[in-house]
Amino acid sequence: MLLKSYDEYYNGYQDGEKEVRGYASLIEELLAKYPIGEQIIGEENQKDFIKLYGAILRLRNILTTFDEFSGNEILSERDVQDYHSAYIDLYNEFRRTTEDDKENINDDLVFEMELIKQVEINIDYILELVKKYHEDHIKNRELLIDINKAIDSSIELRNKKDLINQFIAYLDLQSVVDDDWHKYVEKRRIEELEEIIKQENLDPEETYKFVRNAFRNGNVATTGTDLTKVLPPVSRFSPGGERSQKRESVLKKLIQFFERFFDISGGEL
Repeated sequence: MLLKSYDEYYNGYQDGEKEVRGYASLIEELLAKYPIGEQIIGEENQKDFIKLYGAILRLRNILTTFDEFSGNEILSERDVQDYHSAYIDLYNEFRRTTEDDKENINDDLVFEMELIKQVEINIDYILELVKKYHEDHIKNRELLIDINKAIDSSIELRNKKDLINQFIAYLDLQSVVDDDWHKYVEKRRIEELEEIIKQENLDPEETYKFVRNAFRNGNVATTGTDLTKVLPPVSRFSPGGERSQKRESVLKKLIQFFERFFDISGGEL
């Protein structure tokens, strides 16, 4: 595909008889129809926002390759985080609706989640904000708002929000943020795995072995006999579906555990 000029992407252009809107026009519509901080009510309104913001994400992806775009984004970093957060909320909501109601399939909706991931905020960025908060003697409430907005705008960090906020609450003036974070994460990782083992009556040794393999390989094994060794014994008189349900329940919990801790913890369990 041949790239057009920066001005055409930013301000729009004519394609034959068709007017192709530019970034500035789409942002103007976004701010007018969907003001920051206001809930988007109604399915049609939500779908319109998804389509509009998807178009903006695609244009931003192109415009960031032009030096002229720097300083002309219109939206501040915090604005982008707020809109990202709303977009991810709707993505999760529509995905849940589709899972719950198999007939409700939104074929006309395309979520640009890969473009969201391209500007993904990572844990290092969050820890830098936490350090600033700590250096400011744990009093700067605006920094706390920034931290939570950044987490909400991230697909990967949302399932760690409670971990991060509880760590912040645990900080005192003597804390060393990086060191204490790693100690805190390792403590929580063991506590949460032990809780899964207790809740599901799993074999502790096989569960630790299974999870260690997942962290080493970078994914949870969903096939093979390793998971079977983790599961508690089931009576041969139990209904056939009970074992299968137990397997799916345990696998779901272990996958959630893996996704929660894989990219923020180091070392073996």
